[in-house]
Amino acid sequence: MAKVPRNFRLLEELEKGEKGIGDGSCSYGLEDGDDIMMSNWNGTIIGPGHAHHRYFLAKTVHENRIYSLKITCGENYPDAPPQVQFLSRVNLPFVNQTNGRVDPHNLAVLASWSRNSSIETVLVEIRKEMASLNNRKLPQPPEGSTF
Repeated sequence: MAKVPRNFRLLEELEKGEKGIGDGSCSYGLEDGDDIMMSNWNGTIIGPGHAHHRYFLAKTVHENRIYSLKITCGENYPDAPPQVQFLSRVNLPFVNQTNGRVDPHNLAVLASWSRNSSIETVLVEIRKEMASLNNRKLPQPPEGSTF
């Protein structure tokens, strides 16, 4: 099967991002519409309100918080994962608390990257991690604070 060139792939992602993903809890788009290399992206995650526990719905500390992220797709994307950095302060085990960078070794979707993954996949997986048993109750910095 032929490999889709980087720019075709990013154009597809741009079109999908502009239409909005699923329930609107994650969105993304180009930082600058004139970026012909389509390298720099902005992402938004609306924190999950509830996490599904085996027997009940558990509230999360992320409920209704809006998290802003910067996503950089290097020249080897989609063969190599994007770099992801939170602009909004968040306390998660895979986020560097000094600069907001997501550690690609500690987030499964980046650690086991395949070219079938996408910006959307990354944002959705981060949101799922926010609702996970280990992360849904972690103390968080004041809402609106940034790195």
